[in-house]
Amino acid sequence: MKKEHVHAFFARLAAANPEPKSELEWGNPYQLLVAVVLSAQATDVGVNRATRALFAAVRTPAEMLALGLEKLRGHVRTIGLFNTKAKNVIALSEILVRDHGGDIPRVREQLEELPGVGRKTANVVLNVAFGEPTIAVDTHIFRVGNRTGLARGKTPREVEDGLLKATPAEFRRHAHHWLILHGRYVCKARKPECWRCTVAEFCAFRPKTKAPEA
Repeated sequence: MKKEHVHAFFARLAAANPEPKSELEWGNPYQLLVAVVLSAQATDVGVNRATRALFAAVRTPAEMLALGLEKLRGHVRTIGLFNTKAKNVIALSEILVRDHGGDIPRVREQLEELPGVGRKTANVVLNVAFGEPTIAVDTHIFRVGNRTGLARGKTPREVEDGLLKATPAEFRRHAHHWLILHGRYVCKARKPECWRCTVAEFCAFRPKTKAPEA
């Protein structure tokens, strides 16, 4: 993608969705952290289905510890890798209570010290819960960054660094969600829907796909 097109690219995405939101359901930063940990290799729809009853009963790390591992497993058993994820949620809850007074740290390094929390999860929490201009590179953003030419890289970190450098400051807060949603619903993995893409004219992907015949 040409540098002079990047601002227009994000401006189009912003015009279509001025205030993008996470598709995970959460009520406070702790619930968001738990939902993101549970969402690894799982769909947001599946996580939301599992967490609705859980989050109605649990809003804090202390309440999660009171619930206990076995009951937590019962809530999240429909999510892939639920045993490991449940253990991580209990372990990170213990650390939050012990070391952070039950609060969610706003420092990346402290977040990444929590079990089950890597750079991507930390970036999601910093961006969604606290409004930090971070970009969490999942499979969708990795694909969109490389396919459009916006930020090419062989690893998620290379794409993240490229996006942070390329994205104009005014768009950085919401860039994470615009790119995820674009990759999830338009710039799809197997066949991007170029014929209905609002930013196709700026995209380096060739050849553009055509609308299916009626």
